Amino acid sequence: MNTKDFMQLAINLAINSIDNGGGPFGAVIVKDGEIISQSSNSVTLDTDPTAHAEINAIRKAAKKLNSFDLSGCEIYSSCEPCPMCLGAIYWAKIEHLYFGANQKDADEIGFSDEFIYKEIEKPYEYRNLKTDNMMREEALEAFNKWKDFEGKIEY
Repeated sequence: MNTKDFMQLAINLAINSIDNGGGPFGAVIVKDGEIISQSSNSVTLDTDPTAHAEINAIRKAAKKLNSFDLSGCEIYSSCEPCPMCLGAIYWAKIEHLYFGANQKDADEIGFSDEFIYKEIEKPYEYRNLKTDNMMREEALEAFNKWKDFEGKIEY
């Protein structure tokens, strides 16, 4: 299989997801030319707002490879990833992202991420989500313990 085949699979997953009760998104993760995982959006099926195609595929790939580090992997997404999925792709250390439809295409059918991008840029006090920073010193206790913890696994 080649890059077009992997992308077509992601697109087919998105199309089939609609008939199965999910959202119109699909993702495939590949390493060394082998499909490691594939998934579609299951937000409504799983009643899980984080169950986007990319997140589902990352979870499956990490489990299959028994690693949270997906270095050397590529992800094929039927649509440009949302901020949450893009963040997860970076955290997983996936090395290449291919996507089909873009943010504007998603926005035109009711899947807009623009408000999230705008909210992130705002100072806490101007966000729509009421946000308060509290008990910072107490919370830093966990970070201080982590900093000195000999058995930590860096990620």
